[in-house]
Amino acid sequence: MRTTINAPATDVQRLLIANRGEIAVRIIRGCRELGIETVAVYSSADAESLHVRLADQAVCVGPPASSQSYLAAPNLITAALKTGCQALHPGVGFLSENAGFAKLVRDRGLIFIGPDPEIIELLGDKVRARDTARRFGLPVTPGTAEAVQDGAAALQATRELGLPVIIKAAAGGGGKGMRIVRREEDLAENLSLASREAQSNFADGRVFIERYLENPRHVELQIMADGRGAVAILGERDCSVQKNHQKLIEESPSPGVGPRMRQQMAEGARNMFRELRYRGAGTIEFLVEGENFYFMEVNARVQVEHPVSEYVSNTDIIRQQILACTQGRIELDPETVRLEGWAIECRINALSPGLVSRLEVPGGPGVRFDTFLYPGYRVNPYYDSMVAKLIVHGPTREQALARMDRALGELVIEGIASNRGQQRWIIRDRVFRSGTFGTGYYSGIAQEVEHVSS
Repeated sequence: MRTTINAPATDVQRLLIANRGEIAVRIIRGCRELGIETVAVYSSADAESLHVRLADQAVCVGPPASSQSYLAAPNLITAALKTGCQALHPGVGFLSENAGFAKLVRDRGLIFIGPDPEIIELLGDKVRARDTARRFGLPVTPGTAEAVQDGAAALQATRELGLPVIIKAAAGGGGKGMRIVRREEDLAENLSLASREAQSNFADGRVFIERYLENPRHVELQIMADGRGAVAILGERDCSVQKNHQKLIEESPSPGVGPRMRQQMAEGARNMFRELRYRGAGTIEFLVEGENFYFMEVNARVQVEHPVSEYVSNTDIIRQQILACTQGRIELDPETVRLEGWAIECRINALSPGLVSRLEVPGGPGVRFDTFLYPGYRVNPYYDSMVAKLIVHGPTREQALARMDRALGELVIEGIASNRGQQRWIIRDRVFRSGTFGTGYYSGIAQEVEHVSS
């Protein structure tokens, strides 16, 4: 078993990471600097993954299917208790925003690295979250105040809002249970489809309706809170480059947010998270249309794209998240957080499974590469396609773009097809470089960019 010498003390000696891939590697590194031993979990398909090699201990929790491994709450809890862990970090995705899982962790005497289950439940319900945001003065996209119960209520709401509208799952996100409706005659079918998809993915078929914004920006604020009322805002991220509601490129700050809007967003978010006594890392998301912004949702966990906020705020978000949840403190003064420079992240996705025969990682000033790949590792087909994140930081957006272009040019991944070439095409695209784009940007370039090889 590995030991860490002369590291800062913490109330937790051993922590289980209930996740996989690059986020598990990132958490292991953060724990090691805090003097915390780590226990990795893995499915039988992930036995050779990097997070298994790096952790102090590793426990197989099931077969490849995530429903029998990374989503199997009893297996994860048993692994934590049998290995003597005091805490559990859920990472991103899987059970990270599952209030029932967080409660089970707490009830078994373990510390959950995240907010209280009651807060996760409140913010995970999109209808209740919208109502909560309104109470703290945050504007929300015009829509139904409650979940729609039937076709008649949906039709009435649609006529009041005006077409187009979007149907959304009350209990989820990520594009699941979501349908855009442009004609009244398509409403009933899409309402049924959205409800069934929501039930299948979130075990909750409730849906609500909002006015559909055609090409807004998707902007989110990174927050860190100690659970006692201290709330630090670590700047905003622009996540408008998306394919099928899945983010591809994130940057901080947003090219489409000015000082006044930034201040209004931050004030509303700070008031909301302070009143909720929120603990740990979280993200509050908005849609921006012209001079207006609208609350969309809260992600009650750390986000995949947290490194861009780490760069511009000079903050170790994983470290602060663990300290907030284990000791009730953060090493940040909310009044003195300074944001400097520009950071950009490109998600590197595998377009096919296979054996990584060669990997050359870019370097140089302001370049970071988060991954679980290594030469000889076999990418399997069972999980999310993201295999790495390339993040750069520079004094200005122009310099950060030049640095990202250079870093993507240096990156070599052989043995599997990836979207590296596509990401470089976007970074060089005139419209992307102008900064004047919204969530409809990718659909406008898809025909060109998807023919670019890795």
